[in-house]
Amino acid sequence: MTFLDIINQVKDNTSRIIREKGYDTVNFVVEYSKSGFGDITCNVAFLLAKNLKKNPQEIAQEFVDEYELGSDLEKVEAHKGGYLNFFINNNSFNNTVLPKSLEENYGSVDIGKDSKIVIEHTSVNPNKALHIGHLRNVVIGDSISRILSKVNYDVNVLNYVDDSGLQVADIIVGFKYGGFSENAPDGEKFANYCGDTVYVNTTSKYESDKNLESKRHEILKELEDPVSDTAKFGKILTRKILSDQLDTVWNLGASYDCLNFESEILYSRLWEKIFERMKSENLVRLENQGDNSGCWVLPIEGEDDKIIVRSNGVATYVAKDIPYAAWKLGALTDPFNYAEYTTQPNGKILYKTTLEETQIQKQSFAADKVITVIDNRQTNLQKIVTNLMSKFNPESSYVHLGYEAVTLSSETAKILGNTTDGKDVQMSGRKGLYINADEIITKLEKHIFLESKERNDDLDDASLNEIAHNVAVGTIRYELIKPDLGKIITFDINTSLRLEGDTCSYIQYSCVRAGRILEKFGKEPNFDIQFDQLNTEYEINLIKQIGLFEVFVNDAAKNYSPKVIAKYCYDLSVVFSSFYEHVNVLKADTPELINARLCLILSFKLTLEKALDLIGITAPQRM
Repeated sequence: MTFLDIINQVKDNTSRIIREKGYDTVNFVVEYSKSGFGDITCNVAFLLAKNLKKNPQEIAQEFVDEYELGSDLEKVEAHKGGYLNFFINNNSFNNTVLPKSLEENYGSVDIGKDSKIVIEHTSVNPNKALHIGHLRNVVIGDSISRILSKVNYDVNVLNYVDDSGLQVADIIVGFKYGGFSENAPDGEKFANYCGDTVYVNTTSKYESDKNLESKRHEILKELEDPVSDTAKFGKILTRKILSDQLDTVWNLGASYDCLNFESEILYSRLWEKIFERMKSENLVRLENQGDNSGCWVLPIEGEDDKIIVRSNGVATYVAKDIPYAAWKLGALTDPFNYAEYTTQPNGKILYKTTLEETQIQKQSFAADKVITVIDNRQTNLQKIVTNLMSKFNPESSYVHLGYEAVTLSSETAKILGNTTDGKDVQMSGRKGLYINADEIITKLEKHIFLESKERNDDLDDASLNEIAHNVAVGTIRYELIKPDLGKIITFDINTSLRLEGDTCSYIQYSCVRAGRILEKFGKEPNFDIQFDQLNTEYEINLIKQIGLFEVFVNDAAKNYSPKVIAKYCYDLSVVFSSFYEHVNVLKADTPELINARLCLILSFKLTLEKALDLIGITAPQRM
C-alpha cells in the first residue's frame, strides 16, 4: 500500500473502533506525521476527550488496545500528548512503493470519477503583450488543470478573450485618430507595439484631449455592431495580438481547449436571454425610486444592491460576466458553433467559438464544476457572479480562484533596464510600467545558457538551448507557484537561479544528479527483487517521501493548490540530497545492494519528474 492507502485504512479502522465502543461520531484527522512522531498520526482522542471526560492519552491507549495492525503497520502508540501515532512496516512498504512508482499513472487518485470540470485562465485583454503578472495567472491555471486531470477529472481549459472592451477601443482610437501606423516596426512583435506604444500613448492623451476621449466611447459602441467597419478592424487587430499572446503561453508550456470571444457572446444575445431568466425568477428587480430609480438591481444579502442595468438601458461591467458564467455552467442553451483555431505545439486542437456555420461537430465546453482563475481585484465581482450561479444551479460548483499581484525586485528591474530607486516595481499596463513576459524568459535563457556552457563544454548549442529553456521556464513557473495565492510575489532573477535552497534549479539539479548515477551504471536496474536491504535511515526516508506522492496530489486537487505540489518537489529533493551525500550507490558492498539502490534512485527520478510535470516543469538531463 502507498501512504494514502494506509491513511485511508487507518481512518476506516478508527471509525470502526468508535462505532464498536458506542462513542459519538467525531470529525477526526489522519495525516502523515512530522519526524519523531511515527509515520501517521490521528487526533481522535482529543476530540472524544471532552464528552467522555477522560484524559486524551487514556483514550488513545484504548484505541491502541483495540487496533488490528495488519501487515502494513508495525505498531501503534499512544503518545503522551494524546495523539495516536502509527509506524509503517518498512519492508512491506518498500516492496510495494518502489515497483508501483514505475507505473505511468503513479500518484493518480480517482477523485473526479471522469466528471467534467471547466477551468478558465489567462483571459488577458488583447491589446498588449503578456507581462510577468499575467504569467502567474497562466501557471496557476495550467497547473490546476494538470493536477485535476491527474485525479481523473475530464478537464476543459478556456481562455476568455475580451475583444470588445475599453482597452481594445483604446488601441483602435490610437490607430484611427492617433496617427499610429498599423504595422509594427521591423523586429518588434505586434502585441508589444500595441501595448508599449499605441495603448500607452493614446490613453495618456484622454485627460487633455476630451474630443479623443469621446471618440473612445463612439468606438466602444461601434464594436457592438458585428457588421461595422470598426468591429471588423477590431477583429483584425485583436487576432494579431492574440497570436503573439498565445506564442508566449505555449512557450511556457500551457495550452487551452477553447477560445471564447466576448464579441461572439455579445452578438449571440446571451445577455438578453439570461437577463430575461433573471427577471422571470425574480433574481433582479426594477427600482422606481431613489438614486437607483429606473435601474435593474441585483439584491445581495448583507450588502448594497448591485446595479445590473443602468436607467439608460446600458448593462454594467458585472453584467458582462453573468452570461459567460452561465454558459460555462451549461445554464443556457449553447448558441455557438465551433471552429478549429489552430493546432498547439503539444498537438492539442484549439477550438474557438463562432456564430458562423462550420463543418466542425458541435463541441461541449460546459460543466457543473467551474474554476475561474482571476486576480483578487475581482473578488467582489466574482462573489456576485458565484452567488448568482448558485441560484441558477444549486448543485453546481462555481469557484473563483483568486491570487495577488506580482512585483519585481529592484535588482531584477535594474537588470531588465528599469530605474527603481531601490524599490520593488509595481506594474501598470496603462502606464507602460511592466516587464514583458517574453523579455524575462529570453533574459533568463541567455543567463542560463552561459552558466550551462561553463559546466558542460562538451554540449552543442542546441542542447544548451534546450537546457536553458527548460530551466528558465521552470524557474518562472516555480517562483510564481510556490507562494500562497494570497501573497504578493516579488520576483527576483538572482535568487531564483541559485542551486541551493527552495528554488527550481535546486530541484531540477537533484533530478540531474540521479540521472548521472543511472547513466554511469549503464543499464536498467532490476526491480524483480525484495527491497528489505534498503534499511538505512536515508533510504527509508527517501522511500517514504516517494510514497507520499499520492497524499500530496490528493491534497493539491482537493484544495486547488499547486503550491502543495511545489512543496512536495522541494521536500523530495531535500531527502534525496541527504541520501546522495550519505549513501554509497555504485560502490556498495554487494551487486544486489547496488541494484536495489539504483532502483531507489530511478524510483526517485521518475516520481520527481511526474510531480514536476503537474506544475508544468521539465527536468533537464544536464545542467
